Amino acid sequence: MTTIAVVDYGMGNLRSVAKALEHVAPKARVIITGEAAAIDAAHRVVFPGQGAMPDCMRHLAESGLRESLLRAAATRPLFGVCVGEQMLFDWSAEGDTPGLGLLAGKVLRFPDDVMRTAQGARLKVPHMGWNRVEPTGGHPLWEGIAPGSFFYFVHSFFAVPDDQRVIAATSEYGLRFTCAVARDNIFATQFHPEKSAANGLKLYENFVSWNP
Repeated sequence: MTTIAVVDYGMGNLRSVAKALEHVAPKARVIITGEAAAIDAAHRVVFPGQGAMPDCMRHLAESGLRESLLRAAATRPLFGVCVGEQMLFDWSAEGDTPGLGLLAGKVLRFPDDVMRTAQGARLKVPHMGWNRVEPTGGHPLWEGIAPGSFFYFVHSFFAVPDDQRVIAATSEYGLRFTCAVARDNIFATQFHPEKSAANGLKLYENFVSWNP
């Protein structure tokens, strides 16, 4: 039986993520775990994050799960969500915080001077709500999801990869920004699949059957 571990380091929308995975993978064993051994034994790993980047990195260090997460990122399908995506990068402007360094690049806040609609109205930060997502290529996780489909976002910061080839999708909010990244066995999104109705469930379903 396939085991999918949802990493519990004290920061993340864990129950909703687990319920979404259980829905799309009824034959899999989905566990929410803060145990390194359980993460090491899992076939697939989901790494959610919610809140401020400094708090997430601190909780991850204090949990003792950092090394098991890095092992998972090197060996098995790994799905990062929201701040879990941001943490994969080198550095975040939120609290001048070092990340895990799995992907080269930085995480920046939406710049106030460009946060306006085409009509000139001010756009609120954090960005909260449904936005169209445009995949940049034919990654297997986009199978069955139409370009321009809507996904749900809650964030003030976004990743800026050094290598454009890792950008798996973009969205538009004041500016065009990276909202999904992929490299080898890693896939991660700024938006919340577990809050994104049928499109989010399809993305998780594709992850469950993905063999990078």
